[in-house]
Formats: sequence, C-alpha cells, structure tokens
Amino acid sequence: MTSASEAGTAGQLLVIGAGRMGGAMIEGWIARGRDPHSITVIDPSADGRARLQARGVRVAADADAVAMPDGGFDVLVVAVKPQSFEAALPPAAPLVGAETLVVSVAAGKTVQTLRDLLGHPRKVIRAMPNTPAAIGRGITGCYAVPETDGADRALAEALLSAVGEVVWIEDEGLIDAVTAVSGSGPAYVFHMIEAMTLAGEEVGLPHETARRLARATVIGAAALADASSETETALREAVTSPAGTTAAALSVLMDRQAGLPPLMARAVTAARDRGRELAG
Repeated sequence: MTSASEAGTAGQLLVIGAGRMGGAMIEGWIARGRDPHSITVIDPSADGRARLQARGVRVAADADAVAMPDGGFDVLVVAVKPQSFEAALPPAAPLVGAETLVVSVAAGKTVQTLRDLLGHPRKVIRAMPNTPAAIGRGITGCYAVPETDGADRALAEALLSAVGEVVWIEDEGLIDAVTAVSGSGPAYVFHMIEAMTLAGEEVGLPHETARRLARATVIGAAALADASSETETALREAVTSPAGTTAAALSVLMDRQAGLPPLMARAVTAARDRGRELAG
C-alpha cells in the first residue's frame, strides 16, 4: 500500500458515489494530475459510470464488481447521500483494509455510524464540503479521529483541497456547526440575491435589472473580500459614509433585535439543530 504522504498524488482511491460532490472531487483530482486509473468508483448510475469511464476512471455498479488493486485501497471516499448509507456501505466493508483511510463527505453521519457500517475501520475523517466545490471554490470543514496521524490528515487535505479550502476542527460535535455555516451557507447567499432582487422591484426596478444588479453586487463584493487583506468590518466601513444611503440601509440590517445578525444566528442554530437530529 502506498504511504499516506505519497498518496496525495499516487495510491489507490475508492469512491462510493459520484454525484455532484463526488464528481466534483474526481474532476478536481484529475485536473491536478492524478492518474484516472488510480480511481475506482462505485456508482449505480449507468450514465454516471459511462461518463467516468470515458475519463479513464475505473467503474463498478456495486461493491461486488470492484477489482481489488494489489495492496488494497489507500483511501475510501464516501460520497453517497446519507439516506443511502445503509444500502451502500456494508457491501464495501471487505474493500476497507486495516490501513485504509475513510473520508466521508456525507452530512449527519457520525464516525460511529461509519464504523458500524464499514466493519469498524480504524482511521476515519468526516468532512463537510459545500456546493461551490463544483467550481473549485468550496470550503471543507474536517474532523479526524485520534487514530489518524499527521500523514493521514495531510493526505485528506490534499484530496479535499482539489475543490477548495480546508479547515480542521478538533471536536466531532462541531461538524453540525460547520454544516450550518458553510455547508448550508451557499443557500443563504442565493436567498440574499433573491431578496435583494425583490427589494429592487419594490422600489421600481424591472425584475431582470434588479436581478442583474443584485447578483453582480454579491459576486463582486465576495471577490473583493477574497482579494483584500482587510477585514469584512473594515470593508463595510469603507463603503459607509456617515448619514449616507448605505448607513440608512445598515441601520435596518444591523438592528440588534430584528436585523440580520439575530436572524442569521437563528437560521444557523436551526440548521445545526437539524443536523443533530439527522445524526440521531
């Protein structure tokens, strides 16, 4: 088996599920120079398998059809939806060796659940990416069990960074908070564009004009924040003239009782709590 330090660019990967997130990671790995033949994917979708096979990836409809490579798989990436765990994972348990690193990108499924369904692998990392991973601009929050070492983390980070940034947390219980902030976060931003569009219509703009203004403003502001070394607070203050139009709007958005901060806190808390419910 290839060592963890080498497997960021070599080694054998097994991926269960090649939907939006799994597919984005596979494309990211190939774009970064990984040999497609080092990737084996289990996916029940014939169309998905055909697409991946055309890229040079090894494919199988189920775990029984997987050809075990010499030395076994270095990494198993679990990228199926949580509701598919019970059916998809147990058949793959024989493919997980004593040193296989298991990386799960499924929301709400704990380390213990993964171990129970996969024959109790020793090394497990839970990861929570978000949908901008599809264009390589995602961010993934990760938790690693104590049985993993620095090389395991480096390997996981090398794989996950193919679709964006990676941050680590030391408490598995905080994965639900990561999900609530960044995992669900893109939907909050999309809804903000919707709300800004509707607000523009309310003050007389045609729908498409309001939508273009709102969308480009969010995209541009995010790009500016990404390119700047200043904090978001400093950037906000730079746009806000005393007693000006922006200050008038912010007096509503920053209201401590009914403004955006308490509303966002309630939204993130609701998402975190739902994640805990899904985890059981």
